[in-house]
Amino acid sequence: MAELLRDEEVDQALAGALSGWSREGEAITRSVEAATFMDGIRLVEQVAEVAEDLDHHPDIDIRWRTVTFRLSTHSAGGLTGMDLRLAADIDRLAR
Repeated sequence: MAELLRDEEVDQALAGALSGWSREGEAITRSVEAATFMDGIRLVEQVAEVAEDLDHHPDIDIRWRTVTFRLSTHSAGGLTGMDLRLAADIDRLAR
């Protein structure tokens, strides 16, 4: 089982490399505004491929051109390094 991160570790990540993310309880979230609806769908497909490879799956909400990602390690009951890794991958894909 993945080890839960300390609040300080999460805060440090959100203040640094993952500054586009915010904490909501035991999860981190980020919304991405795509140029078109289909660009948003393509982003979701790319994230799904990475998530499947990691065996770590985000909650995804699609609202026209806005795609919101919510990450938490449900089996651990909170945030783990897997969430930070997937968040960094999502940031890379969303560029």
